[in-house]
Amino acid sequence: MKRAALVCAAVASTVYLLIPSQTAGPSQDEDPVRRERPAQAERRPQPARSASSAPPARSASASPPARPARPARPAAGRGAAPGLAAPAHKEVAQQIVASAENGTLDWRGAYGYVEDIGDGQGYTAGLIGFCTGTSDLLSLVGDYTRAHPGNALAPYLPALRRVDGTDSHEGLDPGFPDAWRAESRVPAFRAAQDAERDRVYFDPAVRRGRADGLGALGQFIYYDALVFHGPGTGPTSFDGIRARAMRQARTPAQGGGETAYLDAFLDARRRAMIVRHPGVDTSRVDTTQRRFLREGNLGLRPPLRWQVYGETFRVP
Repeated sequence: MKRAALVCAAVASTVYLLIPSQTAGPSQDEDPVRRERPAQAERRPQPARSASSAPPARSASASPPARPARPARPAAGRGAAPGLAAPAHKEVAQQIVASAENGTLDWRGAYGYVEDIGDGQGYTAGLIGFCTGTSDLLSLVGDYTRAHPGNALAPYLPALRRVDGTDSHEGLDPGFPDAWRAESRVPAFRAAQDAERDRVYFDPAVRRGRADGLGALGQFIYYDALVFHGPGTGPTSFDGIRARAMRQARTPAQGGGETAYLDAFLDARRRAMIVRHPGVDTSRVDTTQRRFLREGNLGLRPPLRWQVYGETFRVP
């Protein structure tokens, strides 16, 4: 989370229009730790079919009745449509998150971002806002260095281990920001950022959303919550927010309404944002995700228009 602690809601409104050609290219309280991985939600079993009534007796002259067709077995993955994982939806998801994290729809321009925004999490860097104080940046650099020893960030691993869980820059200044920017020009490090984003945030959000019976919008709502709050079971982490929502409404997988459940989740999410960061701008919930929900756009289908931190964005 980069901008939430810094950006004032009074920023003058600006409209950003994304032209399709601009997106071409290859494909971040009590519990502040973001790297705790959520347990995979179990899929609810399909309800058993009721037994058929006994067939009526037939006379000797009657022809045997046609045997009822056997119900078709669901295809692999049926009931778990691609949703947010479909390439077009995933692109939109990255754009919406980038509008909140970086104030732009050009999410691919964030690989080299690095800054201490004063939120108590040390340096925030890269594609999804990996932080030196929340373990995900350490995990990223450690995995990358094992695959690519001798990279520009490898010398900072000892310092990254020491400052993990704090906002300290000890051992990182003055060279770490320049090293991050330099390594972010390397395609392999960009790919490593993509992979870490998917492993820690995107894939778990899609998986948990599918298990709860949510469509693309619900899966995105889970994704943005994981990015901002991180995995974990604390009251203001993802699982804590989800648990609070489920006390107010049933998920679609439990037989509840999708809109009612997502409303409850966004209520719990907004509360957690304020508890963790008093005075925080909650527009990434209020005038972005809640707007899509009020419009009935459970499939998160463009065209989309939203406001975050005083700026207006549009995906045609």
